[in-house]
Amino acid sequence: MDATDRKILQIVQTDSSLSIAAIAAKVGLSQTPCWKRIQKLEAEGVIRRRIALLDPQKLGLGITVFVTIEVGEHAHDKLDQFARTISAMDEVLDLYRMAGDVDYLLKVIVSDTKSFDAFYKRLIETLPLKKVTSRFALESIKAETALPIHV
Repeated sequence: MDATDRKILQIVQTDSSLSIAAIAAKVGLSQTPCWKRIQKLEAEGVIRRRIALLDPQKLGLGITVFVTIEVGEHAHDKLDQFARTISAMDEVLDLYRMAGDVDYLLKVIVSDTKSFDAFYKRLIETLPLKKVTSRFALESIKAETALPIHV
């Protein structure tokens, strides 16, 4: 991956709706070589997908909750099943297996506390859990999707 690829990545992760012509002009390429580079980055999995970012508030999803989980049992098959089950829950935007004092960290988006309670009840049925802690975000100060790419 060279500096031109990195420039392309900086551009598309900020605005993937730009035309190939616009991206090519910004990186100093003609359209065909630019398109081929983007296709290669997609084929290699560097660009995983192109999406639209939505405003959760405008969709009635005003509550963000960070949930930490300590599982009771660490059997490999149980943890795999747990991860698959949690990943399939629409409310879970991010799921991380952690090192340290907790096993998992979830970022959950819901419309209200009643919705979170329903989610929580489904969550605790997935596997015997040792401890579940929920932290409700009061304000989003910074939420980025763009990775720091240095050219």
